[in-house]
Amino acid sequence: MTRCILLTLSGFMLWSTTLMAGEHADRFRPAAAKLISVLHDGDSLWNYVAEFVDHYPRRLSGTKNLENGIDWLIERFKREGWDVRTQPVMVPVWVRGNEWCKLVEGGSPHAMPMIGLGGSVGTGGGPVKAPVLVVTSFADLEAKASEAKGKIVVWNVPFTNYGETVAYRYGGASAAAVHGAVASLVRSVGPYGMQTPHTGGMGYKPDVKKIPTAAITMEDAMLLQRLQDRGERCVVELYMEAHTLPDAPSRNIIVEIKGTEKPEEVVVMGGHIDSWDNCTGAMDDASGALVTYRALQVIRREGLKPKRTLRVCFWTNEENGLRGGKAYEEQTRHEPHFAALEVDGGTFQPKGFSGSFTDPLRSQIQDVLTLLAPIHATEWKQGSGGADTSPLAEQRSTPVLELGVDITKYFWYHHTEADTPDKLNPDELNKCVYAVAVVAYALACM
Repeated sequence: MTRCILLTLSGFMLWSTTLMAGEHADRFRPAAAKLISVLHDGDSLWNYVAEFVDHYPRRLSGTKNLENGIDWLIERFKREGWDVRTQPVMVPVWVRGNEWCKLVEGGSPHAMPMIGLGGSVGTGGGPVKAPVLVVTSFADLEAKASEAKGKIVVWNVPFTNYGETVAYRYGGASAAAVHGAVASLVRSVGPYGMQTPHTGGMGYKPDVKKIPTAAITMEDAMLLQRLQDRGERCVVELYMEAHTLPDAPSRNIIVEIKGTEKPEEVVVMGGHIDSWDNCTGAMDDASGALVTYRALQVIRREGLKPKRTLRVCFWTNEENGLRGGKAYEEQTRHEPHFAALEVDGGTFQPKGFSGSFTDPLRSQIQDVLTLLAPIHATEWKQGSGGADTSPLAEQRSTPVLELGVDITKYFWYHHTEADTPDKLNPDELNKCVYAVAVVAYALACM
């Protein structure tokens, strides 16, 4: 998960709760009464997610795991009675290779858990060994710019929210390179860690030298800060084989229920099927994608007939390119889209939705959210939707929305080896399905 978090989880916008139901809630109450059956589906969705990620983890773009996982899903969807089609997408191929990091001087020398950031260059065939300069912000680096040349800059930036803190992961390398740094290490982006480094995408400025960059654990970042504050010289050795290969073919997956009255108009919902190469991607975002698929299944199972075409798309390459979302927008320009819904912020206890809707549609959705009172998910937050739906919003002004959940522990596991299915709760998954099913069906019938 990438840009969607920058916009919808940054903490700058307040939640509002609709307390009283109106005519729109009454209109969809019978459908909601049928869809609530999903709350009694037990652990069937959890098992679906676990089976998929247990067999196809580490689904980074350009890997066999991703393409084999897509094949598995296509075959499974066909067996479950769906017509499946795909969209071709060319995706970037970034290869991690071997990598390691060591504190070789200062404190107690030791191997430092690390993980290269997606898109980084390597260290040129051998390790980079240099003293470190620990900084706590972009402003702090500017104040210490004269000390950065020939150093490995370490960004020890405490987590505030994803939108603010991820800026150092994405832009830290170029900011350090401007002042002559030979490498950049960023404190893992998250509020909690147990020596688990968090990966994620990064980018280089076109006019700045590319230097290798990786994430280290928050524990080691704080250790280096303490050592520097005591006046100790710290030297780190970093080795990375990271490199980029030519683009490779991948696919978006699409299944849908054709609309009964306005089949030419589309409400699309989905999540992304790729993941980082250090985890199963259960939380980010296999469960999100499969929540939308199960919502479509339940709508069909309960015999509901959406007036607009209700579509599920599993987007490829969200993590390090957003190519799937962009290709979807480009390849569906002949189809008017009424709304787009994404689940890519976790599948914990649902709280409600955020979105770019304006009145009167916003008021109608807020009214429909009262139907989610049984699962305590009635909140609405004005926001900007998700990452894979952003091309639709930007190119066509399509209204977009995203499921909001309790993110208390989301960034504990985000982009780490700890993103595994045991972190998911079967009942919470089913609640997410109910929330998505009710709102998607309402959008398809408004």
